[in-house]
Order: sequence, then structure tokens, then C-alpha cells
Amino acid sequence: MKNIVVLISGQGSNLQALLDACQDGRLKGRIAAVLSNNPDAYGLVRAQEAGIPAQALLPSNFASRADFDAALAEEIARHQPDVVVLAGYMRILSEAFVRRFSGKMLNIHPSLLPKYPGLHTHRKALENGDSEHGTSVHFVTEELDGGPVILQARVPIFPEDSEQDVQERVQAQEHSIYPLVVSWYLNNRLALRDNRAWLDGVALPAAGYAAE
Repeated sequence: MKNIVVLISGQGSNLQALLDACQDGRLKGRIAAVLSNNPDAYGLVRAQEAGIPAQALLPSNFASRADFDAALAEEIARHQPDVVVLAGYMRILSEAFVRRFSGKMLNIHPSLLPKYPGLHTHRKALENGDSEHGTSVHFVTEELDGGPVILQARVPIFPEDSEQDVQERVQAQEHSIYPLVVSWYLNNRLALRDNRAWLDGVALPAAGYAAE
């Protein structure tokens, strides 16, 4: 069975979606470890309750970002991952780290990339009067939130929406599409080649498989 290592920083709702997908057989793999940069991340509790090794590495214990990333990379490698899944991991990864796991690291970002990379995406969508928002699963590359998009899900924004309303609507879609994309990868359907995402031997368009 293939190994999944998940990186988190917070609540771990996407981690829970992956745990559920493993439990009900939608993912033909097992979560071998959950790692975090935040010792108070509730996602660590979710992992422990599921009987999965969970560990926090504190950046403050390392002399530099490079040292932290090197230690994190070694801890990931110890679990022999077939795929590394970023599920709400909030630290920017060093180029050396990204290169080490190139082609086998996925991220989910709460916007319709390339729109709104970085933080506070729901707030930006509301402030700009957008009528829709969404989420994107993409390969991780050295460009922040700039790797090839694999799959997107769109949600409407209504005039009376709060930031919390939009976040909940987006997260519902995240919990659906992230396990799906991870399953594509574990089933050898998905690959990163020439800085493009390929599914079933076909290069995906810039907006991913969900492009209209």
C-alpha cells in the first residue's frame, strides 16, 4: 500500500477528508505520518485519534529556515512517502525542499489560481465584488502557489455572504476534490512533466481538469 505524508498547520479539515477517504476505500493508500510546524494544530489530534504517527517540528528550534526544512525533509523521507500532501500547511517551503520532493508534492489553495495566491483569499474575493470563488489543487513548485493546476472547484458568492460563509462553501468543495486528486496520483494517473500536469497521458489546460 502506498504511503501518504500530510503536512498541516491548523485544524486539519482536509486531513480529515483524506482520513475518511482512506477509511472508506476511496484512497488506495495509507497516511503514514502527519507533520506540523504548529504544536497546537488540531490536525495532530485528528491524526493521533486515527492511530497515525503525528509530530510537530518547531521552527524556533532551528537556526534557519533552511535547517528547519532540511529536518522536515528528513522526517518526511523516513516514512518513505509516495506522495506528500500539503493540507493547510502555512509555511513557505525552501527551493531545496521543493526540489527534493518535486513531482510528488500536492497542495490545495483556496482560490481559483492564478487568482489570489497567498493569504486571505476569501476576503479578497469579497472586497473585489467577485461573483464566484473556489479552490485549486496543484503540484507544488518553487513558485509560491504557482505550480500547475490539476483540478478546480467553483462556488458562487452571494451579496449577503460573510467571509465565513464563503470559507465554508469553499471548504466543502476542498473536502471533495482533494481526496480525488490524491487518488489519481496514487493510481498512477497523474504526473508532473515539463512543468505541466498530466492526467491519463494528456496535458491538462492551465486551469486544470475542471476548466470550462
